Amino acid sequence: MSKKVCLFVLILFSLSFVLISQEVEDVFAKGDALCDEMSDMETAQNVLKIYEEALNAEENKYEAYWRIARILYYIGDHTEKKKEKKAIFERGVYNATKAVALETERPEGHYWLGVSNGMVGDVKGVLKSLSLVKPIKESMNKVIELDRSYGEGGADRVLGRVYFKLPGFAGGDNDKSLEHLMKSLEYGPEDAVTHLYLADTYLALKDKVKAKAELEFVLNMEDDPRWTSDIASCKKDAQALLDKKFK
Repeated sequence: MSKKVCLFVLILFSLSFVLISQEVEDVFAKGDALCDEMSDMETAQNVLKIYEEALNAEENKYEAYWRIARILYYIGDHTEKKKEKKAIFERGVYNATKAVALETERPEGHYWLGVSNGMVGDVKGVLKSLSLVKPIKESMNKVIELDRSYGEGGADRVLGRVYFKLPGFAGGDNDKSLEHLMKSLEYGPEDAVTHLYLADTYLALKDKVKAKAELEFVLNMEDDPRWTSDIASCKKDAQALLDKKFK
């Protein structure tokens, strides 16, 4: 084969690769756009199918795996039956683990692995899932090492909740919970979930004044239809906690 022919083949192969890469990027863009405006399970299932379609490509599997774990979090969180929820979150663990194996020095896979493990633990109950505490902490500490701002301080938000929910004998520590949640606020000062978690932690620390202020902050937030903001759900929980603790 002549040098000119070899060069032509190489260029043709390169163009083909770019086209395939662009197609995959278009798939992610389509899924992400739907994900941003998502408000129902039908859309969530369509987003899942779109991300799973991206796994058929040879490249960018990392991007597909962590996104699948993320959308499975939404689906599992909006599923009622306990057995089904657990299975969905375990699928999230599987996909996030795949992502971490492909890219150990990027935060997305570690974050959604920790979140997925945490949700499995929530379904099972704290005392039945103490073995998950170490891997959750490892995942979130890795995110902090790589990019503490990821998810608007998501790793600190998760760790803050872990330290709040754990019993004392298993490492629970409300002071550490407060420390991590305050750090999370530095990256996501308008995050409704962090403010709601702070209210719980302040109540555990017997500081009802600050707890009430956090709940009122959530209730006064502007509505945001994006599922990632979770404001509507947090408002319901904040009102319920306010009615329970301050009447």
